[in-house]
Amino acid sequence: MANTNYDGKHLTTTQRIKIEKGLLDGESLASIARRIAKHPSTVAKEIRKYRYFPDRETPSKKLPCLLKKNCQIRFLCDKKDCVKLCKACYDPSREADCQEICPDYTATVCPKIQKAPYVCNGCPKFKRCSLQHALYSAQRADEASQDLLVSCRNGINQSPADIALLDDLISPLLKQGQSLAHIYAHHGHEIPCCRRTLYNYIDQGVFTARNIDLRRRVRYKCKERKQGTRVSLAAREFRINRTYDDFCALMKKAPSSSVVEMDTVEGGRGNSKQAFLTLFFRNCSLMLIFVLAEKTQECVTEVFDTLSEKLGVPTFQDLFPLILTDNGTEFQNPQRLECNRHGASRTRIFYCNPNSSWQKGMLEKNHEYLRYVIPKGQSLDAYDQNDATLLMNHINSEARDSLNGCTPFRLSLLLLNPKLHDLLKLVQIPPDEVTLKQSLLK
Repeated sequence: MANTNYDGKHLTTTQRIKIEKGLLDGESLASIARRIAKHPSTVAKEIRKYRYFPDRETPSKKLPCLLKKNCQIRFLCDKKDCVKLCKACYDPSREADCQEICPDYTATVCPKIQKAPYVCNGCPKFKRCSLQHALYSAQRADEASQDLLVSCRNGINQSPADIALLDDLISPLLKQGQSLAHIYAHHGHEIPCCRRTLYNYIDQGVFTARNIDLRRRVRYKCKERKQGTRVSLAAREFRINRTYDDFCALMKKAPSSSVVEMDTVEGGRGNSKQAFLTLFFRNCSLMLIFVLAEKTQECVTEVFDTLSEKLGVPTFQDLFPLILTDNGTEFQNPQRLECNRHGASRTRIFYCNPNSSWQKGMLEKNHEYLRYVIPKGQSLDAYDQNDATLLMNHINSEARDSLNGCTPFRLSLLLLNPKLHDLLKLVQIPPDEVTLKQSLLK
């Protein structure tokens, strides 16, 4: 056995069943250990750790004292002038008195459970023995072992002082609308545990912040699928040579081309005249937001003309070579969007398939950040371009897991022309001041 290489793993259910069977067959611990390829001490520890003591069949029958043969105690009885040893006056009916009044009373314990095999499994005297039994059950031992593995990992493996420091750091930032990804990107060196542990702490109510302060700690209802449009958009003239298939074919020829996704964001039905025009750079996840006086082709064209005039057509072409958008009426004048007032070409427009918003899913997903500050259904008439600039600066300053902890703003400084940042007043918000709650624009 000394030269045997053991795997050092936990006992399996099968091995515990073999231990129980070996005990019932009267095998030695060494024999059982050889059968399951474990050290005998492992088997002994397993039995002693997970054995259990069932209730006695005749609890009314008193157990004799272990020290009865050598007992020298006197004067415990009520008889006057009695100088005999108490054990000389032994009466089975008075055994209870001995247990209750004798300070040295010790119940008799079977020697089999004090040494190997430590249990009564397989004992030939089991049925007629009135002493306290000890048994080993493979099922009980396996359940107790699994419970121990789980319970030893429960609880909080931090001191109260560390928890207080973590609470002071994390809870205020979560209440500002920041994600744990953003917090970790800038404070990971100060946090002594992983993000999964922080989610568990929040779920257990350890911090001041609660699950309600997390963005996605809820279940979302499945949206109903949209029905097909009444008039097929595929037959409309503005889509000719600008369909999503044409876009995919162009990307195969020039896979390194920069793509910008475009869409509009509306307020509630009937309560908002203004709208937001959003442009999303796929290469750096930077999102631009422009306030439209109305959701019309003229307002969208005005934004394009203003950008191309202030940036210059070459710079505009470099920043917006390909634009992918949906089939909204505000985008259905591609010739005017692709060319400036003087007819100079500045970009190329392509349209997603009808009811296929997933084809520009990066922008649709990024609209979540906007809805954290302006909930769906709220009017947009109260906001001007300064509010939109503040909002997009906070959105673009949040670190993303998809960017390996970097922010869209920092990445855009490397990939985009800096004229765009100067023109639109794009700035980096300090990490601890990033706020994506409704209080940002109130």
